[in-house]
Amino acid sequence: MSRSSVLVIEDDPAIQELLSHTMSKEGWKIFQAKSGEEGLKILKTERVNCILLDIMLPGMDGLKALKKIKEIDQCKNVPVIMTTAKGEETDIVTGLELGADDYVVKPYSPKVLIARIRAAVRRQEEDSLSSSVNVWQQGGLKLDADRHIAALGGRELDLFATEFELLKLFMSNPEIVFSRNRIIAAIHGPDYPVTDRSVDVQILGLRKKLGSAGDMIETIRGVGYRFKAFDQRD
Repeated sequence: MSRSSVLVIEDDPAIQELLSHTMSKEGWKIFQAKSGEEGLKILKTERVNCILLDIMLPGMDGLKALKKIKEIDQCKNVPVIMTTAKGEETDIVTGLELGADDYVVKPYSPKVLIARIRAAVRRQEEDSLSSSVNVWQQGGLKLDADRHIAALGGRELDLFATEFELLKLFMSNPEIVFSRNRIIAAIHGPDYPVTDRSVDVQILGLRKKLGSAGDMIETIRGVGYRFKAFDQRD
């Protein structure tokens, strides 16, 4: 993980300095931008393993920047962690719907932030290094983990990184009921600090993109979610 690179889009000089000092201890290569526009310029020439994106930015705000980041082909699967101020729940939900993988609320603990970035980078590395054949199909829904492609009826789905991992988890474990905590642990790792609300929002977004196949992801009231196999559907 020492070769990993992180793009920090943050306009507060004090926070930038703190993050630079903290991340340098991890051996990461750090790119810093003070605005969304500057961050997008960096992404046109540099490849990064994770993006830390502040919501409140001068000029283009973080949500607009996030949308443009996800439009860049090489960045579609790059994990994005948002940083927000307290009371910005609406922005958090919007960010997750736009493809952010996680968020932290200011003031945050640098150790917690580093742990989240480390987990995100590890997931990306594991996906890119996977050499086994991992293909699952349920009816017209097909997921190829090695090629990082999900398709419905032959049409490729435009899924964000977390949505793809959610679908992979469900399709590889049909009929298994997953609690929200178990979903978080499977995708982000054990003891990963993220809310149930985040899981619900991301599953809602995945269902929308699956269209008519979205009902294959069932809500088990009071427990969590289950992927209902195609031949078991009513």
